[in-house]
Amino acid sequence: MNNRWNKWVYRWWSPVYDHFFNKGPFLKARQELFNDVDFHEGDKVLFVGVGTGADLEQISIDLLDITAIDYSEEMLAQAKKKFPTTSITFQQMDAQQLTFPDEAFDYVVASLILSVVPDSHKAFAEMVRVTRSKGQIIIFDKFATKPSLIKKLIRPVIKALGTDIGLSFEKIYEKHSGMKLTLIENRAVLFGGMYRKIKIRKN
Repeated sequence: MNNRWNKWVYRWWSPVYDHFFNKGPFLKARQELFNDVDFHEGDKVLFVGVGTGADLEQISIDLLDITAIDYSEEMLAQAKKKFPTTSITFQQMDAQQLTFPDEAFDYVVASLILSVVPDSHKAFAEMVRVTRSKGQIIIFDKFATKPSLIKKLIRPVIKALGTDIGLSFEKIYEKHSGMKLTLIENRAVLFGGMYRKIKIRKN
């Protein structure tokens, strides 16, 4: 995967994305992602890889100071259509090179983005960097559980469709464990544990 390829892939995904990833079990998982998040009025929240804005539909956006970024202009356009009169700041940006200053946000939300970007370690490090001390990173994504021959064989094919089914959250977290992070939650929410809800506090 690379940025140029992802742009092309998600140009085609953008009109139909919600039909696959914002209905049924995916919608239920997105709702569960926020059911215990204690947002306060005025909190600054960054949505990394906001896509079509599916997560934004699950929260009280009027109470928060929200910035939403995505690398795909077409996906971002779909999100803007849903929220034409809000104060949400939408920006086209690479999750691996965020242009925000350090410790700019109380919450960073990342749904189905670490498994999409070319370098998940860079993206995760950037998410940590822009999170304030005592702030939280909330992740909903697919991560590898037990390796299998079938998964290894089809992984390159699935990558060509714009996502990685072999990503290890444990390896990402371990590599960045020196960043003074606390893992609050790491729980299976969909498809037998393939998709997980993860909450991390920055100390």
